Amino acid sequence: MTVWEYVIGAILIVFSLIIIGIVLLQEGRQANLGAIAGAADSFMEKGKARTLDAMLAKWTKVIAFAFFVLVFAGMLITKFLGA
Repeated sequence: MTVWEYVIGAILIVFSLIIIGIVLLQEGRQANLGAIAGAADSFMEKGKARTLDAMLAKWTKVIAFAFFVLVFAGMLITKFLGA
């Protein structure tokens, strides 16, 4: 394996852990899941959670796209530069 394959593999591992973390931080889409985690349902908290959820959803999409681009780049590097 070349150095580039190791580097891309390590970056993919980091990105996969970040994706897992961001998805776990998102609030569930089903009703009353916040009650399981002990979240309070006040008027101010609902608006705050929505913006945080929107930001986490956006970052999930961005990091997932970067993850698949890296997978494709790793495949090309393996094919053309690998042994």
